[in-house]
Amino acid sequence: MSATLATVSYIGATILFILSLGGLSNPESSRRGNLYGIIGMTIAVLATVFGPNVTAAGIPWIIGAMLVGGSIGIYASRVVKMTQMPELVALMHSLVGLAAMLVGFANYIDPAATGEFKGAEKTIHELEIYLGILIGAITFSGSVIAFGKLSGKISGKPMLLPARHWLNLAGLLVVIWFGWRFINTHSVADGMTPLVVMTVIALLFGIHMVMAIGGADMPVVISMLNSYSGWAAAATGFMLSNDLLIVTGALVGSSGAILSYIMCRAMNRHFLAVIAGGFGTEGGAPTAPGGAPPAGEVVAVTAAETAELLRESKNVIIVPGYGMAVAQAQHAVYEITRHLREKGVTVRFGIHPVAGRMPGHMNVLLAEARVPYDIVLEMDELNEDFPQTDVAIVIGANDIVNPSAQDDPASPIAGMPVLEVWKARTSIVMKRSMASGYAGVDNPLFYKDNNRMLFGDAKKMLDEILVALKA
Repeated sequence: MSATLATVSYIGATILFILSLGGLSNPESSRRGNLYGIIGMTIAVLATVFGPNVTAAGIPWIIGAMLVGGSIGIYASRVVKMTQMPELVALMHSLVGLAAMLVGFANYIDPAATGEFKGAEKTIHELEIYLGILIGAITFSGSVIAFGKLSGKISGKPMLLPARHWLNLAGLLVVIWFGWRFINTHSVADGMTPLVVMTVIALLFGIHMVMAIGGADMPVVISMLNSYSGWAAAATGFMLSNDLLIVTGALVGSSGAILSYIMCRAMNRHFLAVIAGGFGTEGGAPTAPGGAPPAGEVVAVTAAETAELLRESKNVIIVPGYGMAVAQAQHAVYEITRHLREKGVTVRFGIHPVAGRMPGHMNVLLAEARVPYDIVLEMDELNEDFPQTDVAIVIGANDIVNPSAQDDPASPIAGMPVLEVWKARTSIVMKRSMASGYAGVDNPLFYKDNNRMLFGDAKKMLDEILVALKA
């Protein structure tokens, strides 16, 4: 393939990637957007493999690697459950960071890649290598820790080292110092020492950064690492002089950064405060000490009583959370929704921007269960309707429906926008126990006069509700 044809292919792939992002911004067009992305990536890979920069001897190795990687991807797509998608996404981000690191080191020690640069061009190229490995190392180690936290292999409680900010600052200064040394070296052997030292510091920083972030902020961490992986890819593109990789990395990096900002705003949190860490504890943790426990009495309800309340309702709002994902209850939710709508009941879903463990987690689950897109609404579209709602059902959510965010200025989640389910005529919270949510903050909603608690596994309870509704 000629260089001109490869360039044209890259332009076509870039257009398809932009169309893909546009399609993924809306549930109804997400399938089309995904298809655009698949076609664009196929064109990009073919243009690279058969382009002028790959020799005939290297093609069998590339095809072999693609077969191995593709097989692993197909296997993962078949065995990974929907509840495991957040940790899978984090693991994918770690691979992008690892690739950026390996490509950076390979590019630096390859005489063919570095020998052609002289003077200012050589300095710029070495800076690209240094930054690419730096971002890749942070992305790799941070994503591995995020995977561990999301999968439960590492505690969700933030690890706060003494003088942690000073440690970060010291690490940054050392990285800058070794960066100066790296750029001013005159041989590959001399440059390897500062490069390796920087890589080790970057790996440690990625671990420290994510370990200091609590479970309540993990959705923001996922989108943040997505942004980092994009910038790592862009830096790799600069290293390899690959325009498509630069553009694609910039698209992913900027979209991830914008999403992180949107989610921070939805949590009333500053992005730097999230990165600094310290908020959020393990899921199911006891009430944070120092705060007065909510006053009131918990009123339990049965599945049959819940079905009776739904049968008498005209307007119902369902608020799903991570508990629905854990119980794989989305299909039962769909069956109840369909039954109620057939009886003339208006049913809608309220989605908080940070519900679940990753952006869009609840939307994906509901789409999998074939819940109509037009009744799945964002928090801002629905919050004013709760006073006119007969029953609001909360399925495995906690922090996103916590009145403390509005009523208690001393609460760790004070100011965070929440779904105001307590304003409905009756609210029903489905939980396994009275444990607090991922933020470790107790929820006064459970004790309100118009609230009822339906304890048990979400899928089992919803199946019983469906049976009672059809009886």
